Amino acid sequence: MPAGNKLKLGIPKGSLQDATIALFESAGWHIYASGRSYFPTIDDIEIECMLVRAQEMARYVEHGALDAGLTGNDWVLENQSDVERVTSLTYSKASRTRVKWVLAVPEDSPFQKPEDLAGKTIATELVEFSKRYFAERNIPVKVEFSWGATEVKPPMLADAIVEVTETGSSLRANRLRIIETLMESETQLIANRTAWADTWKRNKIETLSLMLNGAMAAQVQVGLMLNVEKHNLDAVLNVLPALNSPTVNNLRDANWMAVNTILDQSTVRDVIPRLKAAGGTGIVEYPLSKVVL
Repeated sequence: MPAGNKLKLGIPKGSLQDATIALFESAGWHIYASGRSYFPTIDDIEIECMLVRAQEMARYVEHGALDAGLTGNDWVLENQSDVERVTSLTYSKASRTRVKWVLAVPEDSPFQKPEDLAGKTIATELVEFSKRYFAERNIPVKVEFSWGATEVKPPMLADAIVEVTETGSSLRANRLRIIETLMESETQLIANRTAWADTWKRNKIETLSLMLNGAMAAQVQVGLMLNVEKHNLDAVLNVLPALNSPTVNNLRDANWMAVNTILDQSTVRDVIPRLKAAGGTGIVEYPLSKVVL
């Protein structure tokens, strides 16, 4: 590392903070955030971390206060930030799915589509994107910034809301129904353009991207190894939905083969019984730390 060279990395403060720190842990970096400090420590002398709200991250990365950071694509679009989108990392505070920004109205309201809200008031935290969304469709609305508890504002304080949701449960609990999805969003690793043009910083950011993606892939996949007699090998291989091609090795007994592969965790309960029926024995499932393609 060139003397004094460090990567200034933004970690999203708030709902994404714990999930992000856990992902870095899986990728091999230990981040320690304690107390009220906005500067967590990390066990990598080449990185300096700062906690920044996801809503502001893209602006700080664009202007160079940070070299790179993690934030939602929604906030990059909200701020119209000119940044390098390094990779998408599909995780949120509660799941490994994309979140949705939706237009929602009270269950008993007459509104059925965005056009029905012409002349009405929309409350949201995603103000600029929402303004552009309605303007592009020539629907005149008043978009107001919501400081929180957005779901409770219709119908007394707003006619509709644009709100983020993972499952829709909070909207349903507040007797709201979705009439349109404005966008889907996921977490992204973004970089400052100047930092991205710097060879050392780009290599460091790409290393982060590689390892974070590897850790994410490992969370939904498992390794599987088993033994099989040669005459049953084809039957076993036909069962396996391999990541690439299964690894097949000879055992000391010339009549037997060892098979090793990776598959989606969700398929294991169906695959193992079929492997057993096809002649597989000594079947072992094991967890993975990283899967790097």
